[in-house]
Amino acid sequence: MSQFSGHRQARRRTKWVNGALIVGAGPSGLAVGACLRKQGLPFVILERARCVASLWQTRTYDRLRLHLPKRFCSLPGLPFPGDFPEYPTRDQFVEYLEAYARRFELSPRFGEAVTAARFDATCGMWRVRTAAEAEVEYMCHWLVVATGENAECVVPAVEGMCDFGGKVIHSGEYKSGEAFSGERVLVVGCGNSGMELCLDLCLHGAFPAMVVRDSVHVLPREALGKSTFELAVQLMKWLPLRLVDRVLLAISWMKLGDVKKLGLNRPALGPFELKFMQGKTPVLDLGALHKIKTGEIKVIPGIKKFLHGKVELVDGRILNVDSVIFATGYRSNIHEWLQGIDLIDKDGHPTREFPNGWKGSSGLYAVGFGRTGLSGISMDAVKVAEDIGRIWREETRQAKHIIACQRRRTSQN
Repeated sequence: MSQFSGHRQARRRTKWVNGALIVGAGPSGLAVGACLRKQGLPFVILERARCVASLWQTRTYDRLRLHLPKRFCSLPGLPFPGDFPEYPTRDQFVEYLEAYARRFELSPRFGEAVTAARFDATCGMWRVRTAAEAEVEYMCHWLVVATGENAECVVPAVEGMCDFGGKVIHSGEYKSGEAFSGERVLVVGCGNSGMELCLDLCLHGAFPAMVVRDSVHVLPREALGKSTFELAVQLMKWLPLRLVDRVLLAISWMKLGDVKKLGLNRPALGPFELKFMQGKTPVLDLGALHKIKTGEIKVIPGIKKFLHGKVELVDGRILNVDSVIFATGYRSNIHEWLQGIDLIDKDGHPTREFPNGWKGSSGLYAVGFGRTGLSGISMDAVKVAEDIGRIWREETRQAKHIIACQRRRTSQN
């Protein structure tokens, strides 16, 4: 049975939204709201959690900092405070987002989880259903999906996991290595989170082993006195992407050495070519590589299966393990509630190539799915608000013209 049918129809409240309805109060939703506010356009923001940026507030580890300099991470209309460090901490970023919401008078409706949304061609509007204390159906002309790529934790199924017996968590539950002091910890995943968790575990007296199944680019966070990202942006103004990648890999080899000797094989594509083509972000080294070189972090191949208190690897080795942390990322949940869309594919990525993945049909928009970080979010938010503003002004002029014509006819009669 459709989520839009059933016997509860009579008890459902309908609310009309005079403007855009934004789903999600993370950086994407806040950025769109601020851009619409600057244009003087009405909107409503829905958020299933009880705070803005719930991912940052509830599912991040204590030592987390922004991986890029703050000037590349600010949202439209408000730079970071001057006294913030070059790489703000998690708490500072949350403080910035809360100040951003106050600055642009953004008041999300917290505790409203969207359960279904579809476009009703009969009335030409979006029907968006939420589950709160009472079920509500919102009606709107424009729907902005800003729930992002990181709505739900991803934990792969591994044979024997239920027999392991030790602690098994996702990185979203991890706060500090202090809780694992003295333990042998298996970290599954070698992205930025996996690397940084291993480093944090080492600093708190744990003994991490990191599962590396795929090839990975590891780059120094800074090079030639600049952040690696800033250096790449400047080089791309003058050089083709593949040549930029070659320069970065040469610098990486000089600063970090041959990481292949450490069990970290590089992909065939360069770091930024891979980022643009497949959305895979290179790892920016914050000190984990040194721990790998000294043997404090062990690099191991994929898992074959779990045993009680142990793990069997694909190469046949068996390791004793006390706890397991899956640093295996997140996924979008958009297809669980948004029906009949052509804007986002089954993996939660835009169906149109960057930078055109922000606009769909029938007044549907998406921000935060382009795998382009906070700078991409800002660019898309500005485009979405400008597009809605243009349509709003055109429709307003048409409505005023129709009213004026009716008044003239009435006066002539």
